[in-house]
Order: sequence, then C-alpha cells, then structure tokens
Amino acid sequence: MTETCAHEANSTIVLDDGPTAAYSLATAGEITAVRGLLADAGHLPESGRLAYLGLVDPERGTEDGPLNRRFRAFIIDTAGTAPKDVTVSVTNGTIDSVLELDTALTGELPVLEEEFEVVEELLYTHPEWLAAIAARDLDIDKVRVAPLSAGVYDEEYPEETGRRILRGLAFYQDFPEDSAWAHPIDGLVAYVDVANKTVDRVLDLGIVPVPAEHGNYTDPELTGELRTTQKPIEITQPEGASFTVTGSNHVEWEKWSLDVGFDAREGLVLHNLSFDDNGKRRRIINRASIAEMVVPYGDPSPVRSWQNYFDTGEYQIGQYANSLELGCDCLGEIHYISPTISDAFGNPREIRNGICMHEEDYSILAKHSDLWTGIDYTRRNRRLVISFFTTIGNYDYGFYWYLYLDGTIELEAKATGVVFTSAQPSKDYPYSSEIAPGLGAPFHQHLFSARLDMALDGNTNRVEEEDAVRVPMGPGNERGNAFTRKRTVLKTESEGVREADMKVGRSWIISNPNSLNRLGEPVGYKLHTQGNPTLLADPESSIARRAAFATKDLWVTRFAEEERYPTGDFVNQSPMDQGLPQFIAANRDIDTQDIVVWHTFGLTHYPRVEDWPIMPVDSVGFKMRPEGFFDRSPVLDVPAPAASKHCAG
Repeated sequence: MTETCAHEANSTIVLDDGPTAAYSLATAGEITAVRGLLADAGHLPESGRLAYLGLVDPERGTEDGPLNRRFRAFIIDTAGTAPKDVTVSVTNGTIDSVLELDTALTGELPVLEEEFEVVEELLYTHPEWLAAIAARDLDIDKVRVAPLSAGVYDEEYPEETGRRILRGLAFYQDFPEDSAWAHPIDGLVAYVDVANKTVDRVLDLGIVPVPAEHGNYTDPELTGELRTTQKPIEITQPEGASFTVTGSNHVEWEKWSLDVGFDAREGLVLHNLSFDDNGKRRRIINRASIAEMVVPYGDPSPVRSWQNYFDTGEYQIGQYANSLELGCDCLGEIHYISPTISDAFGNPREIRNGICMHEEDYSILAKHSDLWTGIDYTRRNRRLVISFFTTIGNYDYGFYWYLYLDGTIELEAKATGVVFTSAQPSKDYPYSSEIAPGLGAPFHQHLFSARLDMALDGNTNRVEEEDAVRVPMGPGNERGNAFTRKRTVLKTESEGVREADMKVGRSWIISNPNSLNRLGEPVGYKLHTQGNPTLLADPESSIARRAAFATKDLWVTRFAEEERYPTGDFVNQSPMDQGLPQFIAANRDIDTQDIVVWHTFGLTHYPRVEDWPIMPVDSVGFKMRPEGFFDRSPVLDVPAPAASKHCAG
C-alpha cells in the first residue's frame, strides 16, 4: 500500500445546495464537487468507477465548529490499475488522503452493479456453460444467472486471491413475468473473473430435474379470487404530525431530537439521539446504524457450500433502497426524506422517498384503576417510526427504528421477498426444506450487526452484564422464594466479547459513572436482546473467520474514528479475522471510556411451505430502555386521551 496526504486539487467548487449543519445529508452539489476533485487530481479517469462514496462523520469534538464536509471514495479502475481509498474535503477543495490498495491483502472493493451483467454475458458465450445448458435441453435465452459474491477459499482456489471473482447459479425464466426462482438449474455453478472478463471454471455435477411448478405470486391461478372482506383502515391526524423537520434531516418529536442520515453502504443512520429532560437536552447515542449484515447458507452441497453474502459490505444495501409509496409502504401522516447518493460514475442520484417517517399509536403507555383513591388513569403510548426498505437480489429488508415516549429505543429488521431456491434432493435431505414439488430452499441465517456509538450524558460510559440469580434455600431464604441479580463490569475489550444467555435473562447495561441520578446511581440504558442463535457455521470455517462479529452477541470497543464496520472496510473476498477481532487485539480499557457497543442479532431460517412463493415478513431486533437514566417516570406529563369518537374522555 502507498499513502499520500493533503494533495491540493485545482477545482472550483459551487455548493448551491450546500449543507447547513455537520450532520446534514449529502447534497447533489457536494457529490458533483467530489467527482470534480477526484477527476482533476487524476483519481477518476473515464475507466474509473466509484464502488462507494459516502460522508465521513465529523471528527470527535469538531461537530460544533466550522464545517468540514469530508467524503470517502472507493475507486475501481476498470483499466486495471490499483484501486484506491480516497478522502476528499469538499469544504476545503482538497484531496486529504489517498491509499492505494493491494486487494490480495485488504480484500476487494464492493461489487459494482455493472458487474452483475458481466457474469451473464460471459456465460452466454462460454462453450462449457452452453454445453451444460444444452445437455439439460434448455433455451439459453431463458436462463438467468444470479451474480453472487465468491467468499474466500484460499486453500482450494489460491488463484482467486487479488482478483474480482463472482460465482453464478442459474435459474430458468420461461417468460418475462415468470418467477425464475421457481426453476433453479441445479448441479451447475460458474466462477467468473469480472475484472478480466474470463470464466475460470464451470462445475457441472450432473443433470438435476428443473422444478416445473411456477411461483408467480400475482397469478390468479395461485391467488384465487381476491378477498373482499377488508374494510378500510384510515389513519388521520387532522392537525398534522407531532414531529417537525428542519433543514433536510433534523427531527424534533415529543422530547426527542436527532439527525436522520443515510449512507450508500449502511442505509439509514441516526445521529445525535437526545432526549429533553427538565429543560436539559441529554445525549444518549452519538450514532446508530446497522453496520453489517451477512446471510450464511448451511447447505454443504459443492454447488452451494460457498454461499455467504455480506449484503452491507459486499453489495451495499443503502444504494438499493426502495422509493416508498404512501398507503403501500407507509400509512398515515407521512414525512419522506429523499437522500442523494452517487452512482458509479460520480453522478448524484436521488432516492425519492427513500426514508419514511411517521407516528403510530402504540396501545397503552400506563394504566391503573386505584381502589383507594378512585382514580382511573389511562395514558396511550405512541412511537416515532423512521424506516427504509431495500432489495438485495431475492430478499427485501426493512429497517425500522422506533422511538417511544418513555425514552425507549427499538430496532426491528423485517425480512421478506423470495427465498433462495435449489432442487430438493430428497424428502429427508437435512439441509433444506421442500417448499413446492421438487423445489428446495436451503437453511440459512440473516445476521445483523448494530453499531451503537454510545454517549449517555457524555462519552465516559461503561457496560455491565446483568444476570438473574436464583438464591438457594437456606438461612436467610428459608422458604426458597428469593432471587436476585448479579452485575459484572466489563473492563477491557476482551471482557467485552459476550454471549447472550436466556436461562439467566442476560442483558447489558450501558451507564455513565460520572453522571448520577437523584438516587446517586449512574444513569443508564439497558440493552434487551432476543437471544437467537448466532453464527451456526463451524468456528474454523471461512465464513466464521470473515464474519467473526456474528459469532458473539456483544462486542464492546473503545471508540476510534477508523473503526466503522465490524467486518473491516473491505469485505468482498476479505482476508480472515478483519474488523472486530483486529479492533480488540490491543485489549483497550473500556471502563468509563468513550465506547462503541456492537450487538449481533438475527434470524435462523428453516424455510416453510408458507414462505413460498413470496415470504410473509419475518422480523427480529432489539430494544434499549432507560435504566436509571431518568429520576422518575419521564411520561408523567403525557395528557389523558382527548375526547373523540374513539374515546369518551
């Protein structure tokens, strides 16, 4: 690797739609300016492609100072020169750093959309592939190839190191509206070098019958007569929504304030989550995002044993965000935010209505009918919903952040779309489900990493592990009814690598010993997990070493500007043990320090018959609730429900 810094570029920058705050969304003018700076400095020739372009967070402590809007660019040169990692200051009109990458050591840059087409185009003229398709008596013009990230298998394929490899699995699409996922062409896989435009190998393990039954989920043959029983549900707020949005992205709702961000890699990002408490604005989280997502498959068949997709690091879920539609994706009094990202050529691209924001009624907040005072007390809860949806190949994912009146923060990930399919070898095949006649769906997981840059009343936080403890019957507990809890401070990064344990109701409390509530206890927030399985692959497997974050439920690290992703910066064909294992190697002190909490959560999916031909939403997530953060209930000032046709008052 070679690195240069502070390179001056001769470029005039016009930011006619410039930002007004450190955490404003990227603008079209800024992206155009970045492209100009890179081109003028010779870093973005005609053969250059931006595999990623995103805003860099302000350096810690400079957020309220003069704006310095910096962008990070990952550049691939299709002419074959070394890729680059470049940092640009749009504010100063400078190239601040250039890192030339040796991808054999770092891993490849993210997959380009134009590389999807390369796989299919190369195979359509490749003799071995054509022969395999002909042997199955299939029309090559109806064959669709899924371009899939290759993973890392150095011992088997050392020649793939330092090269941009995708693997292709084939499906048959009988007509344009036909769901090709219903017709996997099994026993066949191709390995393609998308940079050099060569086919390395075609593995044909033998002809397998192509499942014939269609999976066209809008076809009347499957839908039958549509229901006529549903009466309209109308959600109205005659006086408008209770939240306000200033600038492009600063949100105030009830006692919450935050800045809504967006990144081509991570998608939705929340900055500066704060809560107003007795006239004081109290910071809770500096930055919250889903920083990685991996989908490891569990079928050991040679055709599929390499299937493991890092949808965030390899494909960048943010760039595939959907444009959301009122009444379909979002319901109620909606405010949309349309983030702007860059295409591969450095042109700004708006994702219209990419972020949806609205309020929801959320049942009862607090209720009590007191026999002594005669007071009947009811308060209703509501939440602010900030969400986006993205489509990555066959799956669609929704990410929903919820903020509640009582200070609770929740994240829900929703998985839907079409399950990845295969031929089903037999009824009792142990690694996939039969979901239609002869059609299988391999077992797999959806594992997410939440990156929570904590800031409870400042950046001197700690994490304590809390377990429920059963007290044995004996002296002091003669009737055996006692139970208590145990809290253990996680003092170093090695101690901060933890597993959930639902048998003891394990949770983790983030607190600030330098900020005490009125009872003299450190203010805190408790992380409640769902305790689902983490990565099920063998610990020595390639995927376990590349997705090390997914092997544990919790990691706690000291904050460092450069430690942004749990799998490291360059995930595509990445070397082993990058990201969190590297971050914690120094075993830094995390007790009463500036810390980041990384939480792994996810779904283990044994596909059901009911998941075909389109999967109803399955969801997973986590919750953070105040734990001594407030001096008493923060919702005592919530008024009783107003009299209306829905409530007598």
